[in-house]
Amino acid sequence: MNLDAVRAGLPVLEQVAYLNAGTFGPLPARTIETVERQNRSELEDGRTGASYWEEVSGLRARARQTIGRTIGAPSETIALTRSTTDGCNIAVSALRLEPGDEAVTTDAEHFGLLGALAASSLRVHVAEVNAMPAADAAAIVRSHITPKTRLVALSHVVWTTGHVIPVEQLADAGIPVLVDGAQSVGAGVLDVAALGCAFYTVSGQKWLLGPDGTGALYVNPEHLAGLDVAFPSYYSQQSYEDDGHFLPSEGAARFDYGSVPAPALGGLLESIAFAEEAGADRFERAQRMAERCRRLLAERVEVVTEPGQSTLVAFRPNGDATETVARLASQGVVVRELPRLGWVRASIGFWTSEDDVDRLVAGI
Repeated sequence: MNLDAVRAGLPVLEQVAYLNAGTFGPLPARTIETVERQNRSELEDGRTGASYWEEVSGLRARARQTIGRTIGAPSETIALTRSTTDGCNIAVSALRLEPGDEAVTTDAEHFGLLGALAASSLRVHVAEVNAMPAADAAAIVRSHITPKTRLVALSHVVWTTGHVIPVEQLADAGIPVLVDGAQSVGAGVLDVAALGCAFYTVSGQKWLLGPDGTGALYVNPEHLAGLDVAFPSYYSQQSYEDDGHFLPSEGAARFDYGSVPAPALGGLLESIAFAEEAGADRFERAQRMAERCRRLLAERVEVVTEPGQSTLVAFRPNGDATETVARLASQGVVVRELPRLGWVRASIGFWTSEDDVDRLVAGI
């Protein structure tokens, strides 16, 4: 991988050591150029006519194909959303739930997932994995499954600890598994079909380096027939009657969350292309840099993240977390505080240099 070329395409890196892709990834310059070009076209040529709708349809089709390729899934299993939160809400609402049905989640989840569970009729059981070894997480979750469990919902990569949960160990329980992929998609090689989950969410704005308001939801075709379309959009139907009854679109497209702006879709496609052009070895490089970051930080502070996990590195600073994040920002190092935990998190991408890591460690 040509690190200099990659960093030259991410202008924010000229200003700061940007270690916060777990919230928003650094935007490639060419992504913004694509968004601006599409916006200019819509301004000058309008958003109407057959050619415009053909263009939008083409972008949506390409987005399904590209996201599907990124996560190892066919395009027909991909619904387009605006965020992981959308995906979680769509998935939970699609289940045919009855009073007394239960779900199992963990104590390490983002509200984007928890909110969907809380708003449902499910009784939620929480498996305590946040303070446990990553390898034990799946077994702990399985211990909470009962005959009434209708959903297991959890992250692939925990947004706080950075630990990788072996979600593939849960698929054989015979219960739909909803996986929050916000911290995994774009951060490493992924094959959702091999995981056996029913749903897998995608955030476009994080490790995929895309614009805000982009995302997707993988829906396992084996589960499709048992799901309802609770929030139909125009894209959910092949045809409809005057009373609103409709024939659902083929595949996961029936769960599309309405219109995603064409400039945002075009920008996401450009961002994914930028990442792919960096080379297949980019994930291995990011992993090496994350391990280097973890090792160096461990010489100075308590590191929460175990060795050999994801490209997130969480640590407990010697002082106040809020003050630590602010001090680092004043030194040109961008990380984030993890609320309620008193931890700080660094996101290490394939674009991260040794100097970025050294600046973080020196700031600590």
